Amino acid sequence: MKQRYHSSSLSLLFWLAGGLLLAFIVVPLFGLAMDQTPASIHRVLAMEDVRQAIILTIEAAVITSLIAQLMGVPLAYLLSRSRLPALRIVEAIVDIPLTVPHTVVGIALLISFGRNGMIGGPLFHWAHISFWGSFAGIVLCMLFVSLPYTVNAARIGFDNVDPRIEKVARTLGAGPWRIFMKVTLPLVWRSLATGFNLTLARSMSEFGSIVILAYYPETAPVKIYDLFLQFGLSDSSAMSLVILVLTLLIFILFRYFLFGKKEPMGFDR
Repeated sequence: MKQRYHSSSLSLLFWLAGGLLLAFIVVPLFGLAMDQTPASIHRVLAMEDVRQAIILTIEAAVITSLIAQLMGVPLAYLLSRSRLPALRIVEAIVDIPLTVPHTVVGIALLISFGRNGMIGGPLFHWAHISFWGSFAGIVLCMLFVSLPYTVNAARIGFDNVDPRIEKVARTLGAGPWRIFMKVTLPLVWRSLATGFNLTLARSMSEFGSIVILAYYPETAPVKIYDLFLQFGLSDSSAMSLVILVLTLLIFILFRYFLFGKKEPMGFDR
């Protein structure tokens, strides 16, 4: 009885703190939704450039998420299994995009990948590949700011895989590639899906670096900023609601169709 009382009081305190946090998130978004009318939403969606910006954002974010998986998952595996002394330094480098202001990211990428940059210059003159004001530049910005989500989510998954399982597969004659593809990856698919989901959402929301390196073609966040400069809150807030609903749908789909319903634990038992 005493244990149930303590559990109930702790649950009540935690729900109170969590409820305040949820209210802090929901109230501004609810205000944004209440400020719109079906006519304003229809007016914004009828704009060709708005629809193009939304489609462009989704395409670039999906491509970015796939590239992040190809590049980030191998790095996450190495970070999980490696015992090198410089491991903490590598981890810190991976997390840098989470801490650097994204305007700084845009300037740094412009210096390195612009038409006169140390990397962008040779690519532009030799292969006519331009990251300035291009789709490739948008993907580059999205990848820089969102890659840590893929790496960190995948590493958590690899850390939870017992290395003895891989050793057993090795004793049965399986090679490193077969073990990784047939044993390890199936055990961490939830973590990889989480990383993909977070990378996709973070890529869709990127603004600061894109507006510096690749203002055009306009992504959805850049278009919202452009609408705000031209027309104020009327159209920009309507498009903001559209992007908010789209992002929310992405998270809901991933949670319900990939992870299913979570079983109740702890306080609910």
